[in-house]
Amino acid sequence: MASIQQTILAKKQALAEKVKAPLNALSVECADNWGNADSIDQVLASAIHNIPNCHLLYAWNVDGIEMSSMVQADAIDPSWRGRDLSERPYLKNNLPFMGIMISSVYMSEYTHIQCITALQAVRKHDELLGFIAADFAVNDLIKDSTLTTMDGQWQQFRGDPAVRGTVFLQTRTNSLMDQHIDEALDLVYGLMVEHGVFHAKIHFSSGRCSFWMLEDPYSYRIHTIDELINPELCLAYPLHSYPDNARVTPEQIRQVFEGFRELRFADDTIYLRSSSINIMNGMLGLTFSCDGSHYMPVDEFLDKDLAFWTGARQAPGSE
Repeated sequence: MASIQQTILAKKQALAEKVKAPLNALSVECADNWGNADSIDQVLASAIHNIPNCHLLYAWNVDGIEMSSMVQADAIDPSWRGRDLSERPYLKNNLPFMGIMISSVYMSEYTHIQCITALQAVRKHDELLGFIAADFAVNDLIKDSTLTTMDGQWQQFRGDPAVRGTVFLQTRTNSLMDQHIDEALDLVYGLMVEHGVFHAKIHFSSGRCSFWMLEDPYSYRIHTIDELINPELCLAYPLHSYPDNARVTPEQIRQVFEGFRELRFADDTIYLRSSSINIMNGMLGLTFSCDGSHYMPVDEFLDKDLAFWTGARQAPGSE
């Protein structure tokens, strides 16, 4: 599974491959007309239709001074000629003294939209004359793309330093959820297996749960401990068959809940404060009393026994 960074890099590499040839040809034409702003404008205007998704072309010299107009597919705006572009975001990176470079995403001062710029070096007789900039609107580049699948690897995050610094001065207070934990977890299990709850977040310390439903995934429902120990709560949720494409089995939900219970009571100082489980992406979350958090696949969580979490005191809290 590709990481977010790998996905971003792949999109930028794909853009570079698309524009490399037309920008290289354009740089040769511009080199022959360098120093004549009107001629460069005409060259850019003739070329912009040959560069996929490009909405703006312009040229500037090695000092960062714009040599051309701002050239769009249907307009040539000379008002930016002579402007100092040296503070533009892509000039803070290493410039391409040969070939092209793809910038990071930034907000265009000219079009006021998020864009990416492809920079093409302009050379003549081995002398660097300047650069051609081709701007691409981010929305145009991703309009046909699909949502990236999130990385399902175990991730740890440190919490609030103020909380971590005082963690050994505190002791777990027996909450209403603690007093009725078996009843509450049994009810949550039933809602997930038979009533279409695919994501549940359980707040042990404050005694509440949040549910996301397969039939209504854009909303969530919050229940207090009083509702969670009321067996009639199931009457408020229509029956829903367990999804065939769930990555977590009902038996694994049982095992995960037992793990949550153990981590809640294993230690009075380092203890589970809240947790979550999502049967569709197979991930769960753990937040401990020191505010450290873990996000991990259910399978990986079930491979760890209680000794893993309690044997090394730093593990639960990402200390």
